[in-house]
Amino acid sequence: MNTVPSVAKPVDAPVARRAAGSGRKRRSHFSPARFGVYAFLITAALFFLLPLYVMLVTSVKPMTEIRMGNLLALPMHFTLAPWRDAWASACTGLDCNGIQVGFWNSVRIVVPSTILSIAIGAVNGYALSFWRPRGAGVLFAILLMGAFIPVQVMVYPLVRVLASVHLFSSLPGIVVIHTIFGMPIMTLLFRNYYASIPLELFKAARIDGGGFWRIFLQLMLPMSTPIIVVAVIMQVTGIWNDFILGLVFAGTKNLPMTVQLNNIINTTTGERLYNVNMAATILTSLVPLAIYFISGRWFVRGIASGAVKG
Repeated sequence: MNTVPSVAKPVDAPVARRAAGSGRKRRSHFSPARFGVYAFLITAALFFLLPLYVMLVTSVKPMTEIRMGNLLALPMHFTLAPWRDAWASACTGLDCNGIQVGFWNSVRIVVPSTILSIAIGAVNGYALSFWRPRGAGVLFAILLMGAFIPVQVMVYPLVRVLASVHLFSSLPGIVVIHTIFGMPIMTLLFRNYYASIPLELFKAARIDGGGFWRIFLQLMLPMSTPIIVVAVIMQVTGIWNDFILGLVFAGTKNLPMTVQLNNIINTTTGERLYNVNMAATILTSLVPLAIYFISGRWFVRGIASGAVKG
């Protein structure tokens, strides 16, 4: 009886590597370098989280516990009364309506300022990237310089200009101010983002008969979602955390939340309530914290997709 000689099958390379590696001794997960990295990360996290922990713990303690002086101790009698007082009845000078007044003022300032500055910056970046009008390089350099001029240098001239057009100490006035200061950095962001888009796409739209606004609204704007997310995060957090511009230009009836917080903490009427002050501070920072926690992934994605290219 004839027998067919068996032919050895070739061994797959990855299988062979796994088989060879299985006999080797596994590397230890512990090493001095790994220990040093984790020690540094834990120390850095504690350094940044300790103030937040103190604020949270202090905001839910009654004043009797706070006077005992144990700053890091957990509350023995948990209470949310300081949060209610900070929101609804804390005194900001002579008015005792809480920090909620500043919250709604900040919302009225942030929403139109963010929309206007992003819209103008997007159109400027689009025009400077594709249409390149005469003097575009000089205009872009001026806008870039405007992004790095300190706010304090321009306060007095802007006060005189807004006073001459009857917008000083008003809601439209502070919106115009934030739009002006946000326009340079928004133009820079959108210009660099659009510079990463292939020029052939724009030329094809021009051949199809697209004009300035049609190409921008139907082609460029739908492709701008990543950079728009970056711009919204930057503008909302920057305008919400602003203090000096709101103090100078908003007027007494439109003071933002940061100015109201300063008034609560520095008020000299009655007893200094540290638990209410801490609760008001956390309430003021909730919006930027929520934006970064919710949109942090999109922020990094937008930066990586062209926000710093060009």
